[in-house]
Amino acid sequence: MQCVILAGGLGTRMRPLTDTCPKTLLPVRGRPFAHHQLHWLAAQGVNEVVYCIGHRGDLIRRYWAMEPCPVRSIRWVDEGDRLRGTGGALRLAFEQGVLDESFLVIYGDSFLPVRFAPVWQAFEASRQPALMTVLRNEGRWDSSNAIYQNGRVALYDKNHTPEMSYIDYGLLAFTRQLFAGAPSEAFDLAALLHQLSLDGQLAGFEVSERFYEVGSAAGLLELDRYLADREPVRV
Repeated sequence: MQCVILAGGLGTRMRPLTDTCPKTLLPVRGRPFAHHQLHWLAAQGVNEVVYCIGHRGDLIRRYWAMEPCPVRSIRWVDEGDRLRGTGGALRLAFEQGVLDESFLVIYGDSFLPVRFAPVWQAFEASRQPALMTVLRNEGRWDSSNAIYQNGRVALYDKNHTPEMSYIDYGLLAFTRQLFAGAPSEAFDLAALLHQLSLDGQLAGFEVSERFYEVGSAAGLLELDRYLADREPVRV
């Protein structure tokens, strides 16, 4: 499996830390978050990562140049100072020819403790151009933004409605061809996902394990506690 990591954003909610450090390198339990994320991806069968970088992307490159990498290879797509948004970053990756025919997408600040293989298998079986993992949220972590029914996301919209009880979990799958017609200018991936849901082309896969993130101070603390509970007891 190939996984694209969207790690180019400014991380404004974590300023001033992210003025000089990209979110994905913020420390968690004594190591940059990227260390925990890539080791989890490798454990789930991901063998190639495509890093879409922008803000302080040079630091991410430098880190993985010095650190033993748990995946077979890393490829880089650098937006530079002209950030293109989450959708534009994937369009740039398409233009640079680094995407597999099908691939996973995760955000550079997300830690998702679920098995990836069933998600990948569901995507292949769906015969749809995209799949979104969803979690029954009921407003627990953020505003619900999806209606999920019978293996399909019937509606994805950041504007919450009372019918919505699921939330985008943050693990996506796409076919490469989907981005052949995407705009070259900056755009948000959420807009594409919204349209796919309206067109009946967004498969869904329900997960039950909650997500973790380092995009906020509270989220970073929760992830720290979660990883601490997973560490083996030394005697």
